[in-house]
Amino acid sequence: MKIETLLCYMAGLLAFSCSTNPTTNPPDATDSVTSQEITYTNPVMPGDYADPSVVRVGKDYWATATSSEWAPLYPILHSTNLVDWETVGHVFPDRLPEWADAHFWAPEIAYDNGKYYIYYTANKKGGNLCVGVASATSPTGPYTDHGPLVCQEAGSIDGFQVRDKDGELYLVWKEDGNSRSLPTPIWGQRMNEERTQLLGEKFEMFRNEPGTWEGGLVEGPAIVRHGDYFYTFYAGDKCCGRECTYGVGVARAKSIKGPWEKYGQNPIMKQNEEWKCPGHGTVVSDESGRDYFLYHAYSTDAFVYPGRQGLLDEIIWGEDGWPHFENDAPSVTAQLPAPGAAAAATETDLDIKEEFEGGELSETWQWPVAQQQAYKLNDGLLVLNASPEKIGTVLGKRTIDGDYTATTALRTGNAHGGTMAGLTAIGDNDNAVGIALSDEQIVLWAMKGGSFSTIARAAAPQEGMVQFQLTTENGDQMQFAWSPDGTTWHTLNEGKAVDASYLPPWDRGVRVGLTAKGPANATAAFDWFRVDN
Repeated sequence: MKIETLLCYMAGLLAFSCSTNPTTNPPDATDSVTSQEITYTNPVMPGDYADPSVVRVGKDYWATATSSEWAPLYPILHSTNLVDWETVGHVFPDRLPEWADAHFWAPEIAYDNGKYYIYYTANKKGGNLCVGVASATSPTGPYTDHGPLVCQEAGSIDGFQVRDKDGELYLVWKEDGNSRSLPTPIWGQRMNEERTQLLGEKFEMFRNEPGTWEGGLVEGPAIVRHGDYFYTFYAGDKCCGRECTYGVGVARAKSIKGPWEKYGQNPIMKQNEEWKCPGHGTVVSDESGRDYFLYHAYSTDAFVYPGRQGLLDEIIWGEDGWPHFENDAPSVTAQLPAPGAAAAATETDLDIKEEFEGGELSETWQWPVAQQQAYKLNDGLLVLNASPEKIGTVLGKRTIDGDYTATTALRTGNAHGGTMAGLTAIGDNDNAVGIALSDEQIVLWAMKGGSFSTIARAAAPQEGMVQFQLTTENGDQMQFAWSPDGTTWHTLNEGKAVDASYLPPWDRGVRVGLTAKGPANATAAFDWFRVDN
């Protein structure tokens, strides 16, 4: 599905009129290219793209987002209009940074003097959270990792680079004091041009103020210069999960070292009926000089199940010199200048159809960070190596809504010898629910808190292929069925939905995909995989 089609569909749900073409104001003979506008509908990055960061280089926009415990680490996305995004690579496509083992959060992309820099958060082996940095001469890499820049006892996260008015380079970050019920200062410190070392003494810019909307923390600093001031957009209070209370504030100073003044009308972005807990984004300027904020929020409809999705809103600079957003909340639909007569028509994974015919998997597949790549494409089949650990080997895709149908076809002759292979909804390795072929039986199974259980069984077809289907409503009500031919379907859970509300961890959305549990030398072969949203 093109993104324009989904946008029109969503607009229709909200009682807007729309065609299946991008809604672009048609230019007359006197219009210039820059006068054209496109109407878009949030989210612009559907699915789990928390803590998005974006930079413009020429006519191209490059973005990245949190990976958490899903590899490959830190997607690189490309757009020419800030609305249509395509995943074109990853910062660490086939390995983890040597120094880190978990919590791959909050990457920040920057461009300076012909090089791209990714500042990222990760857990140091045997230690705590640190801010590291990697660099490349191309936005899609390959990236060279330079290791951690700062590792405080309470943890260091959310790195951001900025130059002061004198051209000095600084790293700004948050001390993760909230992990220990402590305040959360935003620190700044000079950094060398190689981005390998901090220089001099750190200084505090500002911190959270208990008893205000900021609650227990401020984080996610993103700094932009406007007029005589530097403005730090930041997030406050609880970021994630069902109890989130996030919002966006802003502070300003005439120098990076301050003094910093918080806006008296913070937060400048709050939740509304459509979007909940907005926050943690970055500012980007288009070619005409208009400023936009790319950030994340939860849909109030699908909520935690697809995770924190990427939204875009224009920044309005008021006569008082402070930035604002229309209605002080995320927009449902909005306009922005279109670079050309229409929006880019890039394919996305809103509706997924994978036939496994090419030489490589698409860039939107993911697997747990502790898992090695364990698949190959062979004669139109995805051959997945099994693993005896927990739910087995995993290949998953982000979900983008609470309502979807996922279907796959498994070659029955390739799943035997104690192997359980099939279609699975995944929160993490300890929390999943799926339908699989196992020892000539169709099995509906669940893993909850690391405890495995079997919900239902049925006899499997003897040879050829079996199709599995998962239909999800409201994010957590799941129906599982199987078919020998794709026409006649047999429901395993007898019409009673499986309650999968336990699946998503606090910082992630649900994935749907393929799993193979069994001896390490066993394999499972899948013919195709589809998701209809």
